[in-house]
Amino acid sequence: MDKLLTDVNDFLWGQPTLWLIGLTGVYLMVGLKFQPLLRIGFGFRQAFASIRDSRGEGDVSAFKSLTTALAATIGTGNVAGVAGAIAVGGPGSIFWMWLIALVGMATKYAESLLAVHYREVDELGEHVGGPMYFIRNGLGSNWAWLGGVFAFFGALAGFGIGNGVQANAMAEALQSSFGVPPLVTGVVVAVITFAVLIGGIERIGRVTQVVVPVMALVYVIGALVILIAHIDQVPGAFGLIFSNAFTGQAAAGGTLGAVIQRGIARGVFSNESGLGTAPIAQAAAKPGDPVLQGSVAMIGTFIDTIIICSMTALVILISGLYSQPEYVAGAKTVSLTVDAFGAGIPGFNWVVVFGTVFFTLTTILGWGYYSERCLEYLAGVKAIRPFRLVWVAVVVFGAVASGGIVWTIAEILNALMVLPNLIGVLMLSPVVFQLTRSYDFSAARQSVQEP
Repeated sequence: MDKLLTDVNDFLWGQPTLWLIGLTGVYLMVGLKFQPLLRIGFGFRQAFASIRDSRGEGDVSAFKSLTTALAATIGTGNVAGVAGAIAVGGPGSIFWMWLIALVGMATKYAESLLAVHYREVDELGEHVGGPMYFIRNGLGSNWAWLGGVFAFFGALAGFGIGNGVQANAMAEALQSSFGVPPLVTGVVVAVITFAVLIGGIERIGRVTQVVVPVMALVYVIGALVILIAHIDQVPGAFGLIFSNAFTGQAAAGGTLGAVIQRGIARGVFSNESGLGTAPIAQAAAKPGDPVLQGSVAMIGTFIDTIIICSMTALVILISGLYSQPEYVAGAKTVSLTVDAFGAGIPGFNWVVVFGTVFFTLTTILGWGYYSERCLEYLAGVKAIRPFRLVWVAVVVFGAVASGGIVWTIAEILNALMVLPNLIGVLMLSPVVFQLTRSYDFSAARQSVQEP
């Protein structure tokens, strides 16, 4: 079974998928005249401005929608995913992770813009949106089946990338550091998840707007302390990334393809650009301005990969542990990051344990919302309560399951979400370009400055 799943995963994440993700990002970036890169500051200003002013049509502020999306995004991809990319693809895989993140900002911007532009209000009076809705409402009823395909795989994918993988990584970190049995971890996390998830997007937003900034800040500061303590080795770490990016010498697979494939696959796993998941949270945001919300959404990719993943990668490379036999080929991904932080400064492995616990917990919450919305699209609001019960049960299963199989299943389901989402984004790209070209960014900037 493990070999079969690995073969399927390798096929789905083969050259066609990688080219589709990369070229879609490049096409959107060029079509947007590099606005995503030029408007990073604008995105940050709008996100923070919404904390004090969240008027408009929607269920949560732009900041809460961003932190909900980041809660789902910042998870094991930043801890175990980076370690796995380096262990299998070598240091050069990080270069490709950066590259896919930069062009992925354009993809995240486009899919979030479309999610807000084509969103609906459901039977409960809540704003709902995402690829399934913008495909159906933007392309017409003849394409509704494609939206259904995305929703089907999105509902299933959450149980892998957003639930099983996260619970498994948390259980591994707590067991290796404190000897906590995986079953105990699973049960405790399941109880917390249920208590928050039943409150919907508003309660999730209240939790994530506090937890996400704090956990990200603690993790980044911990990594920065290690990097400053070993500042003389930082240039060498960057050198390894760039020198190995175009060779297969440091990859477990021994080929350049292994370097690129691992970097892009884990990059997408980490920042989710192209998956179409973050727009599900963005669709609930106030004030319901598609361009503004797309600008806020895209900085999530920047924060996740360019900042947090880079910190993890540099600490791992400075430690040199990635080349040790017990870590090669990604056998112990969380342990590699934990041990690397501990090697950087003795005792600093607690930073990773802290990060893993909170990263994975908030990811389970964020992805619970994503999968719930996908299932609602397919079966209506009546499916919400049964879904939440199953979701909580899978938390316990993921904590005690085999890590390797859970990771493989998660990557397979990720790939199956990419195709319908990107087809919708590409076909609706003229809408993205037109709305962006006609937008008055100077007026939006002025409104942020007004008291």
